[in-house]
Amino acid sequence: MEHRDPRLEHPVVKAMREISLFVLKASEMVDLSQVDRLIDILLKAYNDRRKILVMGAGRSGLVGRAFAMRLLHLGFNSYVLGDTIVPSISRGDVAIAISGSGRTQLILTAAEAAKKVGATVVAITSYPDSPLGALADLVVWVPGRAKTSRVEDFFARQILGIHEPLAPLGTLFEDTTAIFLDGVIYALMKKLGVKEEDMSLRHANIEL
Repeated sequence: MEHRDPRLEHPVVKAMREISLFVLKASEMVDLSQVDRLIDILLKAYNDRRKILVMGAGRSGLVGRAFAMRLLHLGFNSYVLGDTIVPSISRGDVAIAISGSGRTQLILTAAEAAKKVGATVVAITSYPDSPLGALADLVVWVPGRAKTSRVEDFFARQILGIHEPLAPLGTLFEDTTAIFLDGVIYALMKKLGVKEEDMSLRHANIEL
């Protein structure tokens, strides 16, 4: 009889392994042409000293905030929607909208406003055919379980081969997006020739 490590049955470990498995499988499915276009858009904004506004609601907003911080460490003019110091954006700037469902009204409204002033809108979503995907200049598809309907959850369950996800609501999308964007940061570091030591010079030196 096969011995199974009891640690693997602990709910925390089971959830960690399921999420890791999903992210690994998602990494094999992302469209690299979309990823390369995103990197090109970001590099152009960097070279032209344009602003990058990252937007997301709830946990997606926290993921976006972490991404904007890393962009700042790389030397980008990056901002987060909702902060009091966000300047106006205009033609040539970039708005990155993160929404698993592509239907979050707050993000849709902000993306529409950015589009009207001529900013490049990038949608990071699990649903390219969503309203957000329809208005974006570039859609970057990141698979994940959105917190919308059970029908839309079907795709994520098919990737994992599971029937009862251990990651509630939008967790799979948010975790996958966080790691995906960390990968984008690494690609930008390579393209710009920026080292970790360079980034540390822009890291906050006054912290609570």
